[in-house]
Amino acid sequence: MMMQRFSDWIKQRIPGYTRRSTTLPFSMLFSRFQEILALNNQVLETIAGANDKLSGDYVFDQHYIHVTCGQLIEMVQKLINNLDVIAPGKYPDLNRSFQEIESEIRATLAGKMHGPESEFVIPYKMITKDLSETVGGKNANLGELKTYLGTTIPNGFAISCSAFWAFMEYNGLEPYIKKITDAWLDGSLELEPASKQITEKILAGRLPARLEKELAKAISNLAGNSKERDLFLAVRSSALGEDSKLTFAGQYLSLINEPAANLRKAYIMVLASAYSSTAMEYRRRKGFKEVEVAMAVACQKMAKPKASGVMYTLDPLNPEKDTMLLSATWGLGGPVVSGRATADHFVVDRTSPHRGLEVKVVRKESMLTGLPQGGTGLRPVEEELQTSPALNNGQITRLAATGLAIEKYFNRPQDIEFAVSETGEITILQSRQLTVRPHKTPHAAELADLSARYPVIFRDRGVIAQRGIASGPVFLVRNEDDLKDFPVGSILVTRLASPLLAKVIMKASAIITDVGSATGHLATIAREFRVPALFDTGIGTTELSQGREITLDAEENVIYQGVVKELCYYNLVEDSIEETFEYRLLRRVLKKIEPLRLLDPSEQNFTARNCRSLHDITRFIHEKAVDALIDLNYYQHHDLKTMAGKLKWDIPLDLVMIDIGGGLCKPTAQPAVIVPEDICSVPMQSLLKGLKHPGAWDNEPMSVDFGSFMSSLTRTSPAELSSPRQIGQNLAVISKEYANVSLRLGYHFTMIDSYISANLNDNYAYFRFFGGVTDLNRRSRRAKFLGEVLAHYDFRVELHGDLVVARLKKLDEHSMRQRLYLLGLLVGFTRQLDVKMISEGQVDVYVKKLKNLLEENHEQ
Repeated sequence: MMMQRFSDWIKQRIPGYTRRSTTLPFSMLFSRFQEILALNNQVLETIAGANDKLSGDYVFDQHYIHVTCGQLIEMVQKLINNLDVIAPGKYPDLNRSFQEIESEIRATLAGKMHGPESEFVIPYKMITKDLSETVGGKNANLGELKTYLGTTIPNGFAISCSAFWAFMEYNGLEPYIKKITDAWLDGSLELEPASKQITEKILAGRLPARLEKELAKAISNLAGNSKERDLFLAVRSSALGEDSKLTFAGQYLSLINEPAANLRKAYIMVLASAYSSTAMEYRRRKGFKEVEVAMAVACQKMAKPKASGVMYTLDPLNPEKDTMLLSATWGLGGPVVSGRATADHFVVDRTSPHRGLEVKVVRKESMLTGLPQGGTGLRPVEEELQTSPALNNGQITRLAATGLAIEKYFNRPQDIEFAVSETGEITILQSRQLTVRPHKTPHAAELADLSARYPVIFRDRGVIAQRGIASGPVFLVRNEDDLKDFPVGSILVTRLASPLLAKVIMKASAIITDVGSATGHLATIAREFRVPALFDTGIGTTELSQGREITLDAEENVIYQGVVKELCYYNLVEDSIEETFEYRLLRRVLKKIEPLRLLDPSEQNFTARNCRSLHDITRFIHEKAVDALIDLNYYQHHDLKTMAGKLKWDIPLDLVMIDIGGGLCKPTAQPAVIVPEDICSVPMQSLLKGLKHPGAWDNEPMSVDFGSFMSSLTRTSPAELSSPRQIGQNLAVISKEYANVSLRLGYHFTMIDSYISANLNDNYAYFRFFGGVTDLNRRSRRAKFLGEVLAHYDFRVELHGDLVVARLKKLDEHSMRQRLYLLGLLVGFTRQLDVKMISEGQVDVYVKKLKNLLEENHEQ
């Protein structure tokens, strides 16, 4: 009676306490939740299948792309509908985001190249490879190097594809260009006059006012404290597709040392170069359709280099020699890039310290420099420099190290343009994939006997989430804070395949996890970025120590000790995929489907409005569906007339159990007495086993000081922390794979919500605990104890005073059973623990005691 009055008093103290109900029975809502889980897996599997097509091992046509996109759109629409049933009206922005993404996908399928809306001008400091569809490959690669490798690149900005499309629309050029190119392609108009008509029309165009304004602001920012008339720019093409597998090398215009005042004219000239006769013919021969043309432009502040040149990180004609090639001359590097002048030639060992194996120094009588009025011109080289090498040994070594770091980052040999200042500072002007044609590729027999020559750490463990080969030092990630110090080029080894690891995926050579699925969110991200990934090894974090050099062969599922050069070489020289229109179309449309930007549910940007891909929406719905299910159990008034019965057990929990399908081995429609043997719910079975763990329950009487007791009585419990459904009634809602358990034991409240199945992508556990009879200090120490224990066993934990919230996802069924067993043990072990927490030192004491208790008698 006294406890009921206490319960009623608590309810009165809860601001705005009302009992919520839904018009649908919980069993029906739960079936919608299960549909969400199934659809989530289908979406991820379909995305994985589409990504596999880009490996080059499959032939597919446009019909496959259209059908796949249609299926994904339909499945994601169903996900949204199901979430709206279990959380009605809660996420109105979700449909808006979905409609925008669907519209972009359908426009891409229809052949419209107008990509995502963006600013017309974007500074390099804001550019990464994510913006490749916005700023083109050349700009995106430079921004990526600056952001992730800290490489020195020119100061500058990109003029986006959005600006290009705005220019075309403003001047009414699209229908005109289509008419001319159609006439050329059907043979009714020759190439040269077609090119001339289009370029003349573009050159006569005018910039939209918005673009004029953004360019003026960008020039002012770039000039800084200097006067604008002293600012000179390199204005380079950065078209979509350029500097990818199709290099378009030399097809488009680059203007060097242009006065900033001439930028508008120079920009239009670069746009017009997209329709030069050579560029048009190149696209035709490569199967690149005219509707795919979109020109972004790179604008870079000019420097006055002492020397410039080109570096191939692997000899493209003799890759088996494991050397790199450098060419350099004094001044600007234009003549080297275009092949119009001889240059010093260096053959360098790819292995540190990068010895010069061959040096050929030519006489360099003139060099290209920027003219004071703009443009470039030749001037004589000083006599003593004419026969001196343009690069010294130190510069060659630093260039080689920089080039190999870039190669490792992009996982392909690179063609790099560079400049060296008077002070010796190296600036990377451009980096693109280098086409390599080996005399011979490694024979299968040569690769087969590698295990006889290199120690194998382990093989055939886990599942390959993304194929590939990588080598590097192991970096163990034990918690999220470790990601802050992740070094570029390391192999990331961790327990769980969490999407949070995507924060460093562009720095990682490969990913190895103990637990994970090939169809999970992180696997999708690894495939998107082509990062070799091996998941669910079970032993990665125990067998691979920090800093250990290893090679991951994610083609054959083998991990070797040390660097296996044969495999790394094979990875570098593997033939690139021939890019058809269908290949490029699938890659483009996947950019609206596959990228995952919503990584951390606890961050403020994890909202429906911030969904930018179908993958984002799928992940958002999966997270919010779990939250909604927990909320339904929190607030829904379950009809106790339909309960399965009350648990009869050695431990007096006074627990009412409601079976919503498969939770009891022999369900009954009438109230009944339930014994543990009647329960078939997987999470509930494990929870009860943990509750029965020897030593879990300490029934020794506890003395509580009066001040602490009164403090506990006068605390206000926020509505979102306590369960207003029935504070006085312990309740479990169960099915075969699901359990939601709300417990009031003494003066603290526990909620456990879990789903455990054979599919680890569906599995999760949620734990919420607060309250107690003592003062806040002791209750907070108990919370800290819980936090340390739960974090040790893979939970992600939040602590707020005496409130503990812990979440766990995507472990296999056996591991999930273990974690539910642990939660059961903790429910009993912590029942009166706040009373014992008289000092901070007690936290460690009881953490050790709990771990010892598990080790001594752990029946799971």
